[in-house]
Amino acid sequence: MTQQTEGAALTGGPADTGSPASVEGPAETAHTAAPEGTGPTDGPATIDGPVTTEVDGIPTLLAPTSGGGPVVAGLFFRVGAADETLATAGLTHLVEHLALHRHGVSDLHYNGSTAATHTHFVVSGTAEEVVAYLNGVCASLRDLPVERLATEREILRTEQAGRGRGPNHQLPLWRYGARGYGLASYPEYGTLHLTADAVRAWASTWFTRDNAVLWIASDTVPAGLDLTLPAGRRQPLPEPTSALPVTPAYLTGGSGGVVLDGIVRRSTAAVLFAEVLSRALFTDLRQKGGYSYTADCGYQPRDRDHATLTAFADALPQKQDAVVGGFIDVLARLRAGTIDQAELDSARAKTLKQYEGPDTGAAALPSYALNLLTGHPNLTPDEHRAELDAVTVEDLREVAGELYDSALIQVPGRSVDWAGFTAAPQWSAPVTDPAGTVHRSRASDAVSLAVGPEAVTLVTPGGQITVRYDACAAMRVFPDGARHLIGFDAFVVEVEPTLYAKLTPAGWRSSTRRSRPPPSSRCRSATRTRSRSRPHGAAG
Repeated sequence: MTQQTEGAALTGGPADTGSPASVEGPAETAHTAAPEGTGPTDGPATIDGPVTTEVDGIPTLLAPTSGGGPVVAGLFFRVGAADETLATAGLTHLVEHLALHRHGVSDLHYNGSTAATHTHFVVSGTAEEVVAYLNGVCASLRDLPVERLATEREILRTEQAGRGRGPNHQLPLWRYGARGYGLASYPEYGTLHLTADAVRAWASTWFTRDNAVLWIASDTVPAGLDLTLPAGRRQPLPEPTSALPVTPAYLTGGSGGVVLDGIVRRSTAAVLFAEVLSRALFTDLRQKGGYSYTADCGYQPRDRDHATLTAFADALPQKQDAVVGGFIDVLARLRAGTIDQAELDSARAKTLKQYEGPDTGAAALPSYALNLLTGHPNLTPDEHRAELDAVTVEDLREVAGELYDSALIQVPGRSVDWAGFTAAPQWSAPVTDPAGTVHRSRASDAVSLAVGPEAVTLVTPGGQITVRYDACAAMRVFPDGARHLIGFDAFVVEVEPTLYAKLTPAGWRSSTRRSRPPPSSRCRSATRTRSRSRPHGAAG
């Protein structure tokens, strides 16, 4: 099983496929090898006359292959990590694990993955094997093996501990906050405490026949399918939130590279622009300057109408300033429209090569199915070629402007306000007179904590951080009385009673009794890791 919610893979497909896997995260440790050629990034969502039918009330798409190979199929559900809350993060991933448990060890090639907006079960084998797998997934979703809950929690914790964190892992929380698409930056807190009833309720609400699409690379539906699932509704995509008052914005820190993302309209022009930007970064920062080893850009559909472009360039400490300058210079050049026609033609030719292979329709099925699930229009091959031919240098310049206007860049060391970027907020909006009981820090008289009935505020010489209880994404509770409150805006106040005068666990509970975070916002954990990497996020 895999989860695709964070990371730095910049390997998005060449077309606007509506696919999940590129900059949001690489596939992690899989239960078995995923069938080759079945990922939603493998081709354009452009099928000329697919066969559309239904299986047990689930919309089903068919496209034939040239024959001789295995049957490949996938079942999508419109539910992912961005539909959760911070306190329940990992709930969809947990359901996915439980749904696959009964398959055990097998030579069958199958996999399950959880992305920001969908969950995908995919299989490759004989018709009989595909039927057995899909029937088993749906049977488990109808009756989850919750007796495995404790074991699967530990497996998910182990998977999370071994998961790589790419250079863009912090950008989602800075852009979106501690909810929705921002949850890609956080641990799966929900897996630590969720009950069997909560898991069952989630499955019965989201894993329904009306919230699914099936695709099969075959000219017929294999006999014997039983995909009976409860009725439900097609779930809307999560609404994007914002933790950035102004863009373009920047933050400093990281491992030495430069990473930037921005939100653009989904379009063929944006796909081609990502390729042009990728090549320009590689040419300037690696081939000409010798500053970077990796310089790349990926295109990731986010929702029905918008996509995320993410660009990255690594750097040694002594080359960081050169990489930052070169990176911004490339973006400025493209934004100014200084793009050679040859750059566009090269990107266009690369994209058109996707039509040269066999079984284009079958390869595009996952992308077509996902677009159907999320409401994004699909194109026929002729329509897609026409759009590719129509893209101009001026269209690329417009995409560059969209990228810059919405950009969030993380740079090592110094600021980049000289390039028109505004520092991302390091503090909450000022509170003139924080309400509540004030407790002085035992370490510094200049630091205090105000605990009141509506909010808790950390006051320092540099600024203030406030988390309102009615805007609290999660409150982490510890046995020693500590409480870590994470706001919707991703700011954190760590309430440590032993570090503040006259602040006791009993006093904290009394001060907040009238307006606590709702029970659904609470999250227990045995570890204490900050939820946002910033120097002023702790109250102790």
